[in-house]
Amino acid sequence: MQASNPFSLADKRILVTGATSGIGHAIALACARMGAEVIGVGRNPERLASAGQALNQISDKPHRMLQADLTNAEERQQLVQSLSSQLNGVVHSAGVSRLCPVRIISQKHLDELQAINVTAPTMLTQALLQKNLIAPGGSIVFISSIAAHAGVAGVAAYSGTKAALLAISRCLSMEVSKHRIRSNCLSPALVETPMFEGTSQVVGSLDKELRSYPLGVGKPEDVANASVFLLSDASRWITGTTIVMGGSGF
Repeated sequence: MQASNPFSLADKRILVTGATSGIGHAIALACARMGAEVIGVGRNPERLASAGQALNQISDKPHRMLQADLTNAEERQQLVQSLSSQLNGVVHSAGVSRLCPVRIISQKHLDELQAINVTAPTMLTQALLQKNLIAPGGSIVFISSIAAHAGVAGVAAYSGTKAALLAISRCLSMEVSKHRIRSNCLSPALVETPMFEGTSQVVGSLDKELRSYPLGVGKPEDVANASVFLLSDASRWITGTTIVMGGSGF
């Protein structure tokens, strides 16, 4: 008899936001490789089409790519209404980073980060739960950041939004445990994504920061593999926690 694979996502339906770029795209592809039916969400139609093609090359599951601005309440509602059956997992990967020291933070800066990084994933989760669209035994994964755990100059507002996800996820884990739904966070440090490249262009050399990473900078696939673990039955006894991924001893 062949032993079952606790890390398998076969017969699971996984929704991934930010699925067209960076970490979210890697997570969507990894889920498909592990047997899941993937529902990817993004804003750019061209990148959605490209991501959909990549998923279809992995498996013949009925993958779907849905266009939505998750900061828009009406578009969130339309997204939820388009789901015809329950999800076994949700990964909140869509997010944005903006550099700005506290002394010059604007209201607009705060509002933008809050809307994208906190309000959107929280309200989408609420809508899914209200419609009973997360199946018993399901898993919710929030992509936070190492910035939620360590002080870094110039990213106070961003760090605050990512720290908020840790607290929201912990409280949520207690609220949904009666349905055996789990809620956890991943807090990756520097990962080679378009967001990382943009930061490098703004602040210049990151040589000093990179010296604190004895295992090197992460790749999107590293975060994707951890996401697969939290989505799979292999983590069925883990909830309300955060896995810090830093390639260092932090």
